[in-house]
Amino acid sequence: MRPIRSILLLSCWLISAVAWAQTGLATADSLSSLASPPANSLSTTGGVRYVVLQPGSGAPSTRVAVYYQGFLPDGRVFDSTLKPAKPLRLRVGRGEVIRGWDELLGLLPPGSRVRAWIPAHLAYGAQGVRSPDDDTRYLIPPDTDLRFDIELLPAR
Repeated sequence: MRPIRSILLLSCWLISAVAWAQTGLATADSLSSLASPPANSLSTTGGVRYVVLQPGSGAPSTRVAVYYQGFLPDGRVFDSTLKPAKPLRLRVGRGEVIRGWDELLGLLPPGSRVRAWIPAHLAYGAQGVRSPDDDTRYLIPPDTDLRFDIELLPAR
């Protein structure tokens, strides 16, 4: 019974991942050639570069829910809300997320989908993020610029 359950769970995850990818969020493979923002990207005052993939509507909100995938410069995913497909809920401008996100999300209306390049000083800076399983390794190395695909969910 256990192998069947594992297969079913894996199948459901794969189907969800394929469906999510078809809605427009990029995969690590499709982002690997996007190590730096394109020339036509927009920029926040602090230096976050972003491209609007789908414009939202309405006014930006201080309470948001987002789906996202975070990528290291080599294209590897370091974090995602796709597994277990649960959006992150947060209050913008309150320091609940990295500074680059606070800066960017405060500009975007609900329904927006963006690809963002966050410089290291607006992400985790010189301290990086250590692996929770091995304190001698890093999940995000110090002074690493990050890429994110972010979708702000419509207000409810």
